[in-house]
Amino acid sequence: MSRLVNELIKRQKKNYMQNPFITSLFGADPAAHVWKDGRLYVYASRDIDKSGSNLTMDYMDHYHVFSTTDMVNWVDEGEIFSSEQVDWGIDGFMWAPDAAYKNGKYYFYYPHPSSAPWNDNWKVGVAVSKHPASNFEDIGTIEGLGGHALIDPSVFIDEDGQAYIYYGGGAHAYQGKMNEDMVSLAKPMQTVEGLRDFHEAAWIFKRQGIYYFTYSDNHSGANHMCYATSTTPLGPWKYQGYYMLPVGCETTHGSVVEYKGEWYAFYHNNAISNLNELRSICCDHLQFNKDGTIQMVIQTRNGTLPLEENGFEKPLNFQQYSVKDNNNLIDLKLTKEKRSPFQNIVTGFDHFGSSICFRKVNGFENGRVALGIYYGTATNLSKLRLTVNGKDWSLVNCPYTGSGHTFDGYSTITIQIKPGENNTVILTGGAGELSLEGISVAQVKER
Repeated sequence: MSRLVNELIKRQKKNYMQNPFITSLFGADPAAHVWKDGRLYVYASRDIDKSGSNLTMDYMDHYHVFSTTDMVNWVDEGEIFSSEQVDWGIDGFMWAPDAAYKNGKYYFYYPHPSSAPWNDNWKVGVAVSKHPASNFEDIGTIEGLGGHALIDPSVFIDEDGQAYIYYGGGAHAYQGKMNEDMVSLAKPMQTVEGLRDFHEAAWIFKRQGIYYFTYSDNHSGANHMCYATSTTPLGPWKYQGYYMLPVGCETTHGSVVEYKGEWYAFYHNNAISNLNELRSICCDHLQFNKDGTIQMVIQTRNGTLPLEENGFEKPLNFQQYSVKDNNNLIDLKLTKEKRSPFQNIVTGFDHFGSSICFRKVNGFENGRVALGIYYGTATNLSKLRLTVNGKDWSLVNCPYTGSGHTFDGYSTITIQIKPGENNTVILTGGAGELSLEGISVAQVKER
């Protein structure tokens, strides 16, 4: 067990951040928060990869949350909420979310249309949990919020405990006070004054007595991230320009947070997919001038150094499955060579329908596991279809490693399977050349 755990740590642990910092799944609109446990959490929307499906290009659903203690090694905490849990809305359209903590509970805010036509009927839903990354239950919508293109809720809690909510779209931005219950408005929303060319993506943070309202503008084809400042949480706001240039795809959406004495700007781009509909989340340092204005954020491929050593968490339980483990490997369908010249490697996943199946995969005590895929690929972006216990779970991204036999690749997704050693995992290729070394499962703590 010790040798296998050390192998997982070697594969996952990095000395610097990569941008995008989440590569296994596509996601956008990152909302970053630091909670009482000292971790930094990112609540992001999820772009569902539609390859090989009949889903529309704007299909977004199945929110995942990601966390870290060192800004370099990230944990996929798994799916925390989806449209399947909402009985008042339509399928999909789970767009940019936010989260807040108060009264011993975590509140998850998400925009979602209640009926067709979808862009005329947005509402803001709320899910609640006693945990930051699990067990969220929907409790309905916030009365008084919603309408045409009104999306992207952002909740800010000031130092005195008063909560405020901001949102908007289609060139309209609104703000207001919330009641102590965190699910109702103290007063009707008011129009935000002082912004210039507002499009969407409202976000509020406070530093040294100054309130910052960040948002994306309407710059044709590619938004800037802009900001305004005030001495109160409801303005009046003074426009200060933009702090981030376009990111390479049509949309820009970000958040700002302080963690362990450093400030960070979170955002998304399409560096992995080169498609506007399949985005990935990134992070870079945010710097301030002496007068409190924000310096232009430099978008990098290697974002930050770790804030502390040994930030990677050892899994509670860990098990690895080799592609040559005959006790677990029950099916192999490859149209090319089944074995490479290298030991314990399977190639041929570039052909449609190529698959490998593992049985007796361990879900440990509660079935909440991080499934790891160890691979090599010369393709810019290979993909494997993940099927677990007969359920089509997801496409998993496997970005370029240098060659089909450069096994630096490690992609991971946290899923909920059955407890115990009674799970079946199938990986199916057909989207890029790939050589598979094996898979692993590691138990994930509930947070």
